[in-house]
Amino acid sequence: MKPNYVLIDYENIQPETADTLAPAHFKVLMFVGANQPRVNIEVASTLQAKGTDARYIRISAAGRNALDFHIAYYLGQLAAAEPEAYFHVISADKGMDPLMQHMQAAGLNVGRYEDVTHIPIVKLPATSSEEEKLSRLLAYLVARGPQRPASVKTLFGSASALFSPTLSEDATAHLLHQLERQGIFVRKGSKVTYSLPD
Repeated sequence: MKPNYVLIDYENIQPETADTLAPAHFKVLMFVGANQPRVNIEVASTLQAKGTDARYIRISAAGRNALDFHIAYYLGQLAAAEPEAYFHVISADKGMDPLMQHMQAAGLNVGRYEDVTHIPIVKLPATSSEEEKLSRLLAYLVARGPQRPASVKTLFGSASALFSPTLSEDATAHLLHQLERQGIFVRKGSKVTYSLPD
C-alpha cells in the first residue's frame, strides 16, 4: 500500500478519534502552535505508539498563517520525495484550498479534510455491492466541492483509495466508466471537468 501522510493543523483541529491514525499505513505529522501549552493525552499516546511514523512539529513563533506555511513547507518536501503517496491535510482553514488544487492539477493525491474520520481510506469500508460503491464514490466527489481531483490520474488514485482495501485498477476503471457514462464528469485529455454543484 502507498504511504498515507496525515498532516494535522492542531491549532484549529483537535482529533477526538486518534485511534483512526493507529494503522501502520498512516504517517502522521502533528503541527502544534506556539501558544498551545498541551496536546490531548489520547492523541499523544496514539502518536507515541507509532514510533518514527509520527512526529510533532512545534511552531516556534506565533503569527498569521504561521502554522499553515509550515504545513505547506513540509507538504512540498514530502510530495517531492514521494510523489506517489497520498497526502491528507487535516485543517478547517480553507485558505489552503488553492494549494491543494494546484497540487491535484500536478497529479498529486492530496486533499484537505476537517476531521481525520473524513479521510477516504478511514471513512469507507470495503463493500461488494457495485451500486453502493458508486454511491459512495459520487458522495465523495460531491463532498469535495471545488477540491475534486482535477486530473484523470488523481481521480483514478482517489477513487481507488476511497475503499479499504484499495480497489484494483480494473475495478476502479469500471466504476469511473459508470460515472462518466452518467455524465458525472467528462475527460478532456488528462483533465477532468464535473457536472456537479460546488
